[in-house]
Amino acid sequence: MTIRQRLYKSVYPFWMFFQKLNDRKKKILFNEGSKKAMLSFYDLNSILNDGNKFSFEQLRGKKVLLVNTASDCLYTNQYKELEKLYQQYHNQLIILGFPSNDFGRQEKGDDNNIAEFCKMNFNISFLLMKKTVIRKRSYQNEIYQWLTDATKNGWNDKPPEWNFSKYLVNEEGVLTYYFSPEISPLSKDILNAIS
Repeated sequence: MTIRQRLYKSVYPFWMFFQKLNDRKKKILFNEGSKKAMLSFYDLNSILNDGNKFSFEQLRGKKVLLVNTASDCLYTNQYKELEKLYQQYHNQLIILGFPSNDFGRQEKGDDNNIAEFCKMNFNISFLLMKKTVIRKRSYQNEIYQWLTDATKNGWNDKPPEWNFSKYLVNEEGVLTYYFSPEISPLSKDILNAIS
């Protein structure tokens, strides 16, 4: 870890405490009425961190938490929380990390560097995807095109606000929640949404 990463790691608990004092309702979006997707979540594909293709068809019957990640961000310590969440719910929940450099150049490494950083510092066992673009552009990752376009997912147009924004898809491929970065992966909100 760099000095900056260590500083972020030590400041993170205080930052999250401060965030709890703010109004959380603005930071969680919910699919009221369980609106179905126009384009099936299970028709999507991605590329794993190691370069292999990953079909979302194999996610049927599981809840899926999709998170845009970065190694040099104040929220990077959420890797630890995501791993704890994954270990606790791995029979019913898949976590997919999408490393991205879209917010203030906070993910400068290549896929090998990212995988090594995550394994060494947080012992990550959930799936990491290939470093990608998650913000709306012509070359935005197709998964994030689906997550942030109501004509595809059925209701949500909210793009990630920053690193560690979270989207929850249920067992039937329906996008059910958006959680902003300030919401801890171990928060009651996320735990309730999963169970």
